[in-house]
Amino acid sequence: MHDHLPHYITRHKNLIDKELQQHLHKLSVPNQLKESMLYSVEAGGKRLRPILMMASFESFQNGVEKVLTTACALEMIHTYSLIHDDLPAMDDDDLRRGKPTNHKVFDEATAILAGDGLLTYSFEIVANDPMLSEHEKVEIIKLLAQASGPSGMVAGQILDMKSEDQSISLEALDQIHRLKTGELISFAVHAGAYLGQATKEQLEYLRTFSTYLGLIFQVQDDILDVVGDPDKLGKPLGSDEGNQKSTYPKLLGLEGARQKKEDYIQKATHALRKAHAEESYLLVLTEYLANRDH
Repeated sequence: MHDHLPHYITRHKNLIDKELQQHLHKLSVPNQLKESMLYSVEAGGKRLRPILMMASFESFQNGVEKVLTTACALEMIHTYSLIHDDLPAMDDDDLRRGKPTNHKVFDEATAILAGDGLLTYSFEIVANDPMLSEHEKVEIIKLLAQASGPSGMVAGQILDMKSEDQSISLEALDQIHRLKTGELISFAVHAGAYLGQATKEQLEYLRTFSTYLGLIFQVQDDILDVVGDPDKLGKPLGSDEGNQKSTYPKLLGLEGARQKKEDYIQKATHALRKAHAEESYLLVLTEYLANRDH
């Protein structure tokens, strides 16, 4: 399975890229808005969240057609959050994935509206998805709103901003990232398994798994900000330090952060076994995320 992972990722990424383009190109909206939305969606994202969703679904069912639209909705919300995070009022970043950020290419107002457009359009495509039952649509929309909204990702973003220039505890840092990064990752795993008809018990274990997976992702992100390759990352090193952000290496040291990541990997793997999903691509994707270089 490890040997097949690059092919698995490429194949599923291509499916998502094609589906995203179909959804966005058929929009009849003002050109500048459409170009701005497409610019960030097509800016070279790894599509990790949609791929996780498809892997979770495939742990229980064959094929991925049923989750493609929901996976696209998730990627649109992730992209909107990046556009808004990069704004001068937030992180004030000039580069994203090695390219100028949206507000640098267009302008701040257009970037804000492009983010708004992606956020709201994501719910529209789920509501119109012919592959889902009415009950499934309501559940997915509810879960996606919770994950991305004021008790999920948005809460994480404001806590992250408020923690700048402050010393915070490891527990507080975990909480920020459970919300800001982890909620969409948890949604990816949960929604995939839910649509794949996993049992209630399996969904609970997968929720635990995905919580640790989100933390693994963030610890590695923080480590790469210290020791990564700027060319692969698409941004300069030390941006967290420059923004006065608390990070795992800052709190624990580089080796301590690596040990914390290993602890999270063990806990994630244990939960995956309990869900009887350890034979799926979720396990190798966990290892991939934990050791990625960009």
